[in-house]
Amino acid sequence: MKKRKLVQAGMLFTMVAIITLLSGCGHQAMVLDPKGPVGAQQRDLIVIATILCAIILVPVLALTAWIVWRYRDKKGNKASYKPNWSHSTSLEVVWWAVPIIIIVALAVVTVKYTYALNPSKPLKSDKEAITIQVTSLDWKWLFTYPEQGIATVNYLQIPEDTPIKFELTSDAPMNSFWIPQLGGQIYTMSGMKMTLYLQADEIGHYFGTGANFSGEHFADMTFDVNTTSRADFDTFVAKTKNVPTKLTDETYKELSMPGKSGVRYFSSIPDDLFDRTVMKYMHGATVTNGIEPGHKSMGSKEEGTIKADTIEKNKPMDHSKMDMDHSQMNMSK
Repeated sequence: MKKRKLVQAGMLFTMVAIITLLSGCGHQAMVLDPKGPVGAQQRDLIVIATILCAIILVPVLALTAWIVWRYRDKKGNKASYKPNWSHSTSLEVVWWAVPIIIIVALAVVTVKYTYALNPSKPLKSDKEAITIQVTSLDWKWLFTYPEQGIATVNYLQIPEDTPIKFELTSDAPMNSFWIPQLGGQIYTMSGMKMTLYLQADEIGHYFGTGANFSGEHFADMTFDVNTTSRADFDTFVAKTKNVPTKLTDETYKELSMPGKSGVRYFSSIPDDLFDRTVMKYMHGATVTNGIEPGHKSMGSKEEGTIKADTIEKNKPMDHSKMDMDHSQMNMSK
């Protein structure tokens, strides 16, 4: 009797401890509190998939607990005992049909949302999308606004109800760009330009982070997202254009060195900085001396052109154009 009470007390303590720990997770479930159309669709997919899985998991777990209790070894237990039982057509139908239906439903839902949530698919809107170029560095985020001619570090400001076209790359180890309340993460990789469309439907401050481990100060790769009205966004652009600091190639070179950084603003950006950052890692696209991003002599577009003959020379061979007559080859010893 004493042992049973100890077990019951232990189970009660465990349940209270779990509930207490889970109560502290309320502010972290940002994916379930979306503030944009992409985040809302992803939240819906999570909820639908969870409900479909629960249709199987909940009855199985409940029946497991009930069977253990019902057929427990106890004096006077009158539960039916059938040691030779081996088959039930009704049960076979249930535990085959229900999972198959669930799997088919999950497949349909997953395929539908996979195409709907293609990150490079433009969002439907009567407003023109704003392009923001994102470069992940060690250990900071650089945001360049090519249409506005400004740049920021670890701070992102966007207008509400306006599609944002993010173009993403990395000038450091691979990372993952993530604003949980606006949409899912996407990897930033050197030598590649990824595209992600997001939109914020409400004015507010949102949390942004790097979701891929990238070294010593990975935990500090966070950034603030400030969604404002279009008028306030235009004011932000105008004020940033008046700050004294400019993002030059030399400044970028210093910024790209490993290390942490606070929020910074730049009133101008070098020509084609983002494209040059992507191109310097491209296979077969040799960047000539002095035109790498961050090099002080990278000033003119003429200097920044990649030699066409070098690219052609390093281009992978097209084997489909090779006409080889193997019938004339004598391979015998």
